[in-house]
Amino acid sequence: MKKFVIGDIHGGLKALLQVLEKINFDPKDTLIFLGDFVDGWSESPAVLDFLIELEKKQPCIFIRGNHDELLLDWLLGNNEKFNEKLWFQHGGQATVLSYQNIDAETKKKHINFLKSLHNYHLDENNKLFLHAGFSNSKGIENEYFNETFYWDRTLWEMVMCLDKTLAQDHIYYPKRLKLYEEIFIGHTPVTQIGENIPVRFANVWNVDTGAAFKGKLTLMDVDTKEFWQSDALPDLYPNEKGRN
Repeated sequence: MKKFVIGDIHGGLKALLQVLEKINFDPKDTLIFLGDFVDGWSESPAVLDFLIELEKKQPCIFIRGNHDELLLDWLLGNNEKFNEKLWFQHGGQATVLSYQNIDAETKKKHINFLKSLHNYHLDENNKLFLHAGFSNSKGIENEYFNETFYWDRTLWEMVMCLDKTLAQDHIYYPKRLKLYEEIFIGHTPVTQIGENIPVRFANVWNVDTGAAFKGKLTLMDVDTKEFWQSDALPDLYPNEKGRN
């Protein structure tokens, strides 16, 4: 059976529906979502509703993104560690507005879903899926802080700077890259480096193609690397700003 990985959605349900309609996947195929389901566009609650129902009929793996954790903190009222002003600057305001007419029962379902998210997924082929990164040279099982999995940017920054001529057996080659066959991440849009399709450095694939901003949502076949994209999110939500 095939596996497909999906980048950061950021409340763009229309984009998610578009990419899912473009592939003829088998009911036994697995969909791996890299997190950041919310914040940015206006349909964050609808995205969560859709994913909850999708899991009932399709094998799905849902990875925790930093924005998903921020929403959970807000829904739970974790005010001591929650910076609402900062959250609003990064797409949270659209999410709060979208929850104005959401009933308590639905919020409870969303809370349970957000609590159930995985920090990472390691498959049988030693391919690692996580939202942001990890820092421990001995691997994910030895990471000290769970927040690293959905906040870290050092993994992506490191592979972008890595000398392409450096052999894996060189003493300078990063140890954490040797641990996994491939690593799939989101979190840092490739549009920041002028790209609009999935980008690979070393054995790390970044599938966040800027759906939170002016980019598109991407779905990619894990094995073949064939990918499908939605329209640009501003075209799907012409009266909204997203995280711009």
